[in-house]
Amino acid sequence: MTIQFNAKTREKQGSSASRRLRRAGSVPAIVYGSGDPVQVEVDHNEIFHALRNEAFHASVLAMVLDGATQSVILKDTQWHPYKQQVLHLDFQRVDATHLIHVKVPLHFVNGDLAPGVKLEGGMVSHPMTEVTVECLPGVLPEFIEVDLKDLKSGASVHVSGLKLPAGVKVLTHGEDPVVATILAIRGGDEAAEETPAA
Repeated sequence: MTIQFNAKTREKQGSSASRRLRRAGSVPAIVYGSGDPVQVEVDHNEIFHALRNEAFHASVLAMVLDGATQSVILKDTQWHPYKQQVLHLDFQRVDATHLIHVKVPLHFVNGDLAPGVKLEGGMVSHPMTEVTVECLPGVLPEFIEVDLKDLKSGASVHVSGLKLPAGVKVLTHGEDPVVATILAIRGGDEAAEETPAA
């Protein structure tokens, strides 16, 4: 499913022009990549609701700019420190033949079925909730599933153990970090057994 949003070219630039845009219910944004950067504006309500969709952050998007559609990915979002207000957006143009780097969320499944949880009373820990992948735009996954059903207490899933779609590579800079582990929680029971009765 293609996610589409609307934008229009922004002629006036600068901080005062951006403030006026925000007061009028729009969000200033920039589109960069191949070709010259273009200053654009998007409707705040439309983009606010789009940003609540996890897939919007990890998908190739169809930006309809002044009636013409181009493929982009979201690279950065600036929020107001305490208001539910989007202040600025960065988009990058994508080319179907060029690799892109995108942060993709991890979806953890079957944690309650893991032996380390179900039989040993452990707890699932998620040191990572997303990974940066390198791939062509056409094979970018919206998320990567991490199946925990076989994990025993103390066992972990590393980046190298993730099941990736064909053509997708996780960038780890030579490391193999843990994405999930089952923490043993036995301290309370053992402490109770070791404490002599008063």
